[in-house]
Amino acid sequence: PATKTIVVGAEVTLDKGPIEYFACPNGTKDYESLVATKSTAQLVHTALVAIGLEPGSPVTFDPDYVAASGPKVLVRMRWKDEDGTVQERRAQEWVRDTRTGQAMREDWVFAGSSFWRDPTDGKEYYQADGGDLICVSNFPTATLDLPVESSQSNEALLFEAFAGRVPPRGTEVEILLSAAK
Repeated sequence: PATKTIVVGAEVTLDKGPIEYFACPNGTKDYESLVATKSTAQLVHTALVAIGLEPGSPVTFDPDYVAASGPKVLVRMRWKDEDGTVQERRAQEWVRDTRTGQAMREDWVFAGSSFWRDPTDGKEYYQADGGDLICVSNFPTATLDLPVESSQSNEALLFEAFAGRVPPRGTEVEILLSAAK
């Protein structure tokens, strides 16, 4: 609490190839995400609010594109390398921008996703729990999203795993989330 940092356990699920997500809850969209978390998106949302961040607004596309907004969130990754040495890097260093060949520059914002009520049984669902925890393609259901236009179309994906920088699949990692300064 003193550091106002959230620690989320996760595992590397992709170490090369195109991605739509940086992080998703385990068992959701692991096949297109760098890491799968051991937490729900709703719990991460609650923790972000607990450290003093208030959600902004998710991206919208209708009638026109309006970028996701909200407080910037610093996303860092911590893990042990093959020698057992603790490593820590900004998450952007794991994401390669396919347009520039460089590490992703954009910061994530706490857009906040939304709830959906099933009309058949009245049960309420936090939409990002379906996989949209930390996105690199824009989704109106994202908890954390990029405040720039980023397509989710397979032929137009802007980001991929930065091969050689992402630890091997199966590596246990921690995602550290805090307010960006």
